[in-house]
Amino acid sequence: MERFPEGVLKRSFEERYRRLMGGEYGEFLRFMAARPIPSVRLNPMKADPDRLRRRLEGRGWVLRGVPWYEHGFWVLRGPERLGTTSEHQLGLYYVQEAASMVPPVALSPRPGERVLDIAAAPGSKTTQMAEMMGWRGAVVANDSNPGRANALSANVQRMGCPNVVVTVRDGRALPRVLGEGRFDRVLVDAPCSAVGEARRSWGALRRWSLRAVRRISRLQRSLALAGYRLLRPGGLMVYSTCTLDPEENEFVVQRLIQEGAEPVRPEIPGLKSRPGLTRWEGAELDPSLARTIRIYPQDNDTQAFYVALLQKPLDVGGSGGA
Repeated sequence: MERFPEGVLKRSFEERYRRLMGGEYGEFLRFMAARPIPSVRLNPMKADPDRLRRRLEGRGWVLRGVPWYEHGFWVLRGPERLGTTSEHQLGLYYVQEAASMVPPVALSPRPGERVLDIAAAPGSKTTQMAEMMGWRGAVVANDSNPGRANALSANVQRMGCPNVVVTVRDGRALPRVLGEGRFDRVLVDAPCSAVGEARRSWGALRRWSLRAVRRISRLQRSLALAGYRLLRPGGLMVYSTCTLDPEENEFVVQRLIQEGAEPVRPEIPGLKSRPGLTRWEGAELDPSLARTIRIYPQDNDTQAFYVALLQKPLDVGGSGGA
């Protein structure tokens, strides 16, 4: 059994996650301490997925399908560095964690739509959505950090997505810059405390603190509200994080519900998930938060994720204040 080295888990983290996980805390830690199985997403717009899979398997790769995304595969055996092959350099596949494929699946963008990815770097979900749209329609991929936006642009080019436009703006300013109600679908995959990333690097747990969680939750609320204001009436938005702290998840979505957002339970075949919390630390939350989903590492042997699918009502009036 994998175990965390001394000093990785802070006492405050252990106390909080014991309350959050209850009797599953030990199982949660067992999966968190183990490295995840690497996974890739094949690019159906550049190569026939069946032929590409046979080609890779003919070179000794052992692949197992990710149930919730038809072009996603766990790599049970393959090259030591998935990012150095010619297929990767040509954009025939993207190295992407299996749970990270869930938010675009939940949002389900369609060909011809206008889609916004408000915090897009490094581009895994942007390029996945572009491919899901058959390169028809438009995806605005935004990131506030110029260095990260360069990586985003490089991945968009490598994956060959002609329907993606990269912008470099503070996402919170986009309603003013672009105008409200401009997009059919919006993805807010928010910066977070990244507890889910601990399966790849324990640094996320060393950096974790309740103070940091509360600080970043303020940014998340602002980004989520901006994304919601950019969504047209009747449109769909996904808010997601790769962490499990309620302040970064349900409490952020609670603020969107106050703006009129209506949670919709995403239908994702093959994915095991838990309902979102409706109570935490004595606070009663909106019952509709049970339609959002929590993905625990022990459920599908993936990173942790939180995903909320939200619809803006058709009879929306003016936007509320932040």
